[in-house]
Amino acid sequence: MSLVRLKIKGISYSQTQNGAYALILNEVEGDRKLPIVIGAFEAQSIAIALEKEIKPPRPLTHDLFKNFADRFAIVVKQVIIHKLVDGVFYSSIICERDKVEEIVDARTSDAIALALRFDAPIFTYKTILDKAGIFLKFSSKENEENEDDDSIVVDEILQEGETVEIESGASSQGYRELTLEELHKELDKAVANEDYEKAAKLRDEISKRK
Repeated sequence: MSLVRLKIKGISYSQTQNGAYALILNEVEGDRKLPIVIGAFEAQSIAIALEKEIKPPRPLTHDLFKNFADRFAIVVKQVIIHKLVDGVFYSSIICERDKVEEIVDARTSDAIALALRFDAPIFTYKTILDKAGIFLKFSSKENEENEDDDSIVVDEILQEGETVEIESGASSQGYRELTLEELHKELDKAVANEDYEKAAKLRDEISKRK
């Protein structure tokens, strides 16, 4: 079976369902998206890894695993999303130590959080992408003008066990009135308080103004 390489397109979250997040993966050489429902902790961990400027004062669980692996010369070579059963994705982490390769089962969200920290590629099988991949196209202008409507769409589809692509940080309305300097201060405060969900939203708002 042929493998298809994926990249992270973004993370969306539900306005009404507490803890409901959607990770959107995009095939590197194509337009199909692979949406995966993940938990709040994993969403925050992935967002932290994506936002290089956010440095947690203490290591998160996935950071601790990375530090542990580095200490014992374990390298994550790649992550493969290898199975889809009843809407649940199953993944394997391909590791290497002393030129010996090992395969470790993992939740997909954990596997991707680690792949980001090791700069390891993410793959899935073509058969899985054929089965679960979707085509979604929203222009940036439409996203900016219809954020509230898109959030409602995300909520409705999440209730059905599926997801839709919305760019990372889709709800930052409360920060639009802040100046850039105030946003940076709030970002530093959120990181110091280990409020990484708020930090990710602030970082998104700052990125929009660059």
